Amino acid sequence: MISFIVPAHNEARLIGPTLEALHTAALAAGRRYELIVVDDASDDDTARIAAAAGARVVPVEYRHIAATRNAGARAAAGDTLVFVDADTLVPVGTLRDALDALDGGAAGGGARLQLHGRLRWVQRVVLRFVTWLLRIARIAPGCFVFCTAAAYAASGGFDERYYAGEDVAFSRALARHGRFVVLRAPVSSSARKLRTHSLLDHLRLLAHFARRRRGLLRSRQGLDLWYGERRHEPDHD
Repeated sequence: MISFIVPAHNEARLIGPTLEALHTAALAAGRRYELIVVDDASDDDTARIAAAAGARVVPVEYRHIAATRNAGARAAAGDTLVFVDADTLVPVGTLRDALDALDGGAAGGGARLQLHGRLRWVQRVVLRFVTWLLRIARIAPGCFVFCTAAAYAASGGFDERYYAGEDVAFSRALARHGRFVVLRAPVSSSARKLRTHSLLDHLRLLAHFARRRRGLLRSRQGLDLWYGERRHEPDHD
């Protein structure tokens, strides 16, 4: 059985299409599945929308993405775990490729990242470079990570020392316990962070990381890109 684990904080606007896409992909794959939405301290309609879409809602109060993902894994009954961000659409073909990789002996993996919504040409060039770099380094973008439940347990799950970058640490941990693949097939995630945070915001984050390295990732302080007030563009996502 596949357990889809969707961490969510105030995602009422985007989580509906994400869950609908997962239903569609799982049904096309012909596998039993469950949807688990880990509602992390939302104060909007995230939980209600998730429940109406057939998901089991696990409420937590962490505001810590690694801990939230791990809470979903603890609640999961499947032998295959698929972690999907609440703003990410998983196509039928991508899920099939992920399941084929696991059936072929892989411990886990990720997919090629696409961003939906308007982007400037410079952002598209940077995205292509980052996507290539992640594939070469065999690191899964955190919006879509899959693994066997056995590999998850052997790796220790997401490292809760980190408030960001936990996807990088998890990818490397899985690779120590088996073959880790980054599929050529894509998932499509929202580009809202690029559009609603300025270039200065991103440069400031890079400067802080250059100065503090991993220390920056060990608290929410300075990580407003992930933990600041949710920003939306009502007309374009």
